[in-house]
Amino acid sequence: MGKCPALMVFLACSLLLVLQNLEVVNAVGCAGSFFNANSSYVQNRDSLFSTLADKVIANSGFYNASLGKSPNSVHVLVLCARGYDQQACMNCVESATKGIQSNCLNRMDSFTWDKDVEDHVSCLVRSSNHSTLGNLELRPAIIYPSPLSIESSKNMTLFEQEWDAMVNRTVETATEAQNSSVVLKYYGAERAEFTEFPNVYMLMQCTPDITSQDCKSCLRDCVALWKTQFWKRQGGEVNRPSCFFRWDFYTFHGAFDNVTRVPAPPRPPNPENGSPITVKKGRSIGYRGIIAIFVVLTLINLLVFIGFFKINARRRKLNKRINVGNAEYHDSDGQYMLRFDLGMILMATDDFSPENKLGQGGFGMVYKGTLPNGQEIAVKRLTKGSGQGDAEFKNEVSLLTRLQHRNLVKLLGFCNEGDEEILVYEFVLNSSLDHFIFDDEKRSLLTWEVRFKIIEGVARGLVYLHDDSQLKIIHRDLKPSNILLDAEMNPKVADFGTARLFDTDETRAETKRIAGTRGYMAPEYLNHGQISAKSDVYSFGVMLLEMISGERNNSFEGEGLAAFAWKRWKEGRPAIIIDPFLVDNSSNEIIKLIQIGLLCVQENPTNRPTMSSVIVWLGSETITIPSPKAPAFTGNQSQSEDGTMSMSTVFTELSSR
Repeated sequence: MGKCPALMVFLACSLLLVLQNLEVVNAVGCAGSFFNANSSYVQNRDSLFSTLADKVIANSGFYNASLGKSPNSVHVLVLCARGYDQQACMNCVESATKGIQSNCLNRMDSFTWDKDVEDHVSCLVRSSNHSTLGNLELRPAIIYPSPLSIESSKNMTLFEQEWDAMVNRTVETATEAQNSSVVLKYYGAERAEFTEFPNVYMLMQCTPDITSQDCKSCLRDCVALWKTQFWKRQGGEVNRPSCFFRWDFYTFHGAFDNVTRVPAPPRPPNPENGSPITVKKGRSIGYRGIIAIFVVLTLINLLVFIGFFKINARRRKLNKRINVGNAEYHDSDGQYMLRFDLGMILMATDDFSPENKLGQGGFGMVYKGTLPNGQEIAVKRLTKGSGQGDAEFKNEVSLLTRLQHRNLVKLLGFCNEGDEEILVYEFVLNSSLDHFIFDDEKRSLLTWEVRFKIIEGVARGLVYLHDDSQLKIIHRDLKPSNILLDAEMNPKVADFGTARLFDTDETRAETKRIAGTRGYMAPEYLNHGQISAKSDVYSFGVMLLEMISGERNNSFEGEGLAAFAWKRWKEGRPAIIIDPFLVDNSSNEIIKLIQIGLLCVQENPTNRPTMSSVIVWLGSETITIPSPKAPAFTGNQSQSEDGTMSMSTVFTELSSR
């Protein structure tokens, strides 16, 4: 018994060591101790953050400060990339501080490398409850990989040699620091031509408070981590508190305007052909030998010709369709992405066969397809009339392909030929959530643990879309049929960003085209076209209540599930709405989620929580959750998903996807 405390201490220390060495993917870096929301730490941090944008400009791009007394003292560090535009730098810093405030709600150590909306400059904001100035800070590491992989047809051995050489040059440039009087001294940007790629871009930067050797170590660690975890991806970045590394096939952060491209290395010379035949011991080849050689060569040529003829015939047969195949496309910024030929899509889906149809929505039909290499895909054939030109469509899709999160369905590429506009997604094995939660037999497979995992995963996907992604996307049509489940029942949010292809101004307060499903649409969006992240929060709340009850929102005629759950809550009987399959689980935990769901569907959008708050509530057993107010009265809106309606007052077409 005396050994148990020592064993527990050893295990706790080991766990702490493991957690400290974990690499974070796709998140603002949050670490360190937790602080109380009412402590002076958050006030000190917010006070420093409020002046950072002005201070960094006044101090030539790098600034550090501290405020308060231990244990609530705050130390901040901020910098912008070399050659920054002042307004772009300020916008970047403001975006970074907001990201930390929303994602690191109660952690003392945080950092993020961000960019301004126009992607003209990158910046770093770092905060801690202890001084980090002059120290090499390596953890946590944040990784942003491209969702696309380099084509298997490329010579990866040659690519790796050229890529490693580019890394070495950029590291040396970034760490030379020839003019130590320059504030932003550790900085390297390079543009190079590779043998099989016309443009490769690489950027590295360190905070100027560390030594040149520390900077080199930090950058080398970033490169090593990238090659270990995401080698063969088409670009991406690794962020650490003391340094930044990114490479891509297109320009970014306005870093390469005055950078001269390094030409590709010369190809090795081809070995000379036609070496003479040497005859052993000087003996000559007779006529029979010459004839034998001639016959063998003729036979080989004949076999090659037959093989070539068969391959060509097969290719011509395939090309009776429209340009069967696919090709990489790169936009004006040089970004590589997969552009599928229409013939390939037609072949994969068997000419959009009804047997391959997976579903239908307001923005088009979805079909299952199989590529020639056996890969299964989901093909969304968009409704004609998105209102976008060819260039705008490609630009929007190129932005969407950069989104990468474990709880989002991956967009693989696109096709736009003639009147067709098509999006190609990864195929997710278990279909959508509605096929499980609303099926009396399959619903039993959704234990409480599985349902909670799905709810939490969807919430994390929305946090990424609202706060962490480059585009700040509002989904507009969150519902069970847009939640796909993989082989391990992990949720993946689908159809995100599609609304951008029809209405690209996501930031405005009102929209002329409402795309959504009745019963899941927030009242301010449905009635007035007012759109915000809180519109998605409402849809999430309805979906959460459906997950708990196992009933469709439109099963409650005249009022909807939210109103029904609210009445039972006011009566003190919220357990009535719990699915009978869940009766053996902790009712307190389930009722807590009913409370969160009711908070999400409140009528006033300002009263609804952010998805970041929802994540905090889901993960805590001690935080006090506010009491909900009345939800919006849904009336007859909870109808079938297949209905449409016209709202001329806001020039609206309501589509159910």
